Amino acid sequence: MKEKICVLGLGYIGLPTAAMFASNGYDIVGVDVNKNVIEALNEGEIIIEEPYLDVMVREVVASGKLKAYNKPQIADVYIIAVPTPINEDKTADMSYVISATKSIVPLVKKGDIIILESTSPPGTTENIIMPILEESKLNVAEDLYVAHSPERVIPGKILFELVENNRIVGGINEESTKKVKKLYQAFVKGEIYTTNATTAEMCKLTENTFRDVNIAFANELAIICEEMGINVWDVIKYSNKHPRVNIHSPGPGVGGHCIAVDPWFIVEKYPDMAKLINLSRHTNDNMPEYVFGKSKRILGSLKDKKVTILGITYKPDVDDMRESPIIELISLLEDISGITISIYDPYVKNYKYLEKDVYTACKDSDLVILGVNHKVFNEIDMKKLYDNMGQANLLDTRNFYIEDELREIGFNYNLLGKGK
Repeated sequence: MKEKICVLGLGYIGLPTAAMFASNGYDIVGVDVNKNVIEALNEGEIIIEEPYLDVMVREVVASGKLKAYNKPQIADVYIIAVPTPINEDKTADMSYVISATKSIVPLVKKGDIIILESTSPPGTTENIIMPILEESKLNVAEDLYVAHSPERVIPGKILFELVENNRIVGGINEESTKKVKKLYQAFVKGEIYTTNATTAEMCKLTENTFRDVNIAFANELAIICEEMGINVWDVIKYSNKHPRVNIHSPGPGVGGHCIAVDPWFIVEKYPDMAKLINLSRHTNDNMPEYVFGKSKRILGSLKDKKVTILGITYKPDVDDMRESPIIELISLLEDISGITISIYDPYVKNYKYLEKDVYTACKDSDLVILGVNHKVFNEIDMKKLYDNMGQANLLDTRNFYIEDELREIGFNYNLLGKGK
């Protein structure tokens, strides 16, 4: 008989994970503190956008395999997939993980499995999860099976990558590791590698920190190349022809709950050692300010100007705005006296300055900033856009447009990472 699973946290990771287990025959209890999430889910609906997730959720809710509650229910497996944001001082906010773990203490029984999926600082499973579970009066190491198993998915492909990607399972002991590995084998087709809990936690952080450091290098190159008067995109393109070089792309900053957050968990633990990681984080966090400065240089002054931003999510073709660097850019623009800000992003439903039509958003604009390279922006009639603008200045932070085509229309085209 398959275990009953309780998933705590029904966000971008918890909900797809719950739906995936449910579609593979498990009875799932989904738990969230957001009343709207619970009500929607029990109607077979979702409030986030993710390809095919709505279809899967509708099916498993209709079959009775997935039900949502605002409090955890007795189960055999508890999966903690709650947020781990960062505080203003760049330390990890573990309050959601602590609260979720405490909420299951009255329910856990001998033989239960507890899995932490939330991305966490190294040592969380052993130093936070286990001591809380000990309040159940059970011998955690002997009576429960506890492990950390981080996800490795990307918004827009979550359901595919949950199945196909390799996975890491790190238990507090060998038996815990084996139990959790067997559980995920219900749907994971990729390899499942086993280790200890702290190593699994550090692996997740390391994967995203590697990418953050690489992006910081690209962003630093972009700033240097602008100063040199050359095009960083050409530099990266030709450098990547080397068989052992793979430089990432620069941009207006780094967003999302992973790359923009995870490196800070390492810095928090080892601030005197994580010097390169710390510097990379600051480099990427400063990119919105650099784009802001470039915008001022293009117009001479932003005072009493209209600036339009295309795309405010943290990456293209998704509705996820977590840690989006464009939000920080907007905050900087808001401090300018007399400025008018307008935004067009077809993936975002509710946000200040948002216009439903790109041409209305750009009407009488002095500067258009491409913040996110959504594919749908290829469908914009750039001649019509040009005709709607006051001054035809365009700042491309993603190397999305073809410069010659826009200059032929009449745009003053500016590219992040390219000097005059």
